[in-house]
Amino acid sequence: MAASREDVRGDLLDKARCVVVIPGVKKGAIGFGARFGWGAAVCRTGSSDGPWGAPLMVSLKGGSFGLQIGGQSTDLLLLVMGRKGMEQLLKSKFTLGADASVAGGPVGRHAEAATDATMHAEILSYSYSRGLFAGISLEGASLAQDNKGNEVVYGARVKAEEVLLKQGWSVPVAGRGLVETLQRLSPRRKE
Repeated sequence: MAASREDVRGDLLDKARCVVVIPGVKKGAIGFGARFGWGAAVCRTGSSDGPWGAPLMVSLKGGSFGLQIGGQSTDLLLLVMGRKGMEQLLKSKFTLGADASVAGGPVGRHAEAATDATMHAEILSYSYSRGLFAGISLEGASLAQDNKGNEVVYGARVKAEEVLLKQGWSVPVAGRGLVETLQRLSPRRKE
């Protein structure tokens, strides 16, 4: 289900430990399929309830096989809700659905907060798609640190835990808009 940009509920953003934004994820298939995209992850600093920290560049890649055909471009938003999801994000690479549970996030102002998805999933996913594609799932896609992207943004190799969790890490110019928007929408994490 594709969500509009207004569908992500503020109370879920307030509970999120990290946010991953990957605009323009490309997906195409004729039997065999592939998806790929690049974006940024931002976590709350301190004990995961502080202000939003500096972004870490990430990539999403995956392949599939089955009854599928078409192509699309999807803007993807992942809310990392649980500690396990945050710990997976600190690894160099992990598989969505296998290493951390992923569920479609509830949409709209009137969606119930106590759904199974929000109670048990480590990561809630939201997407806004353009194109035509039959068959959709994030299961099996790998989310990894984009070392080359981080070197471009920070001018050196960086460690995920330092960038994502330590307060005082300088937010690069390229990430200021994202971090300032998150800080404005959800200044502190709420349980």
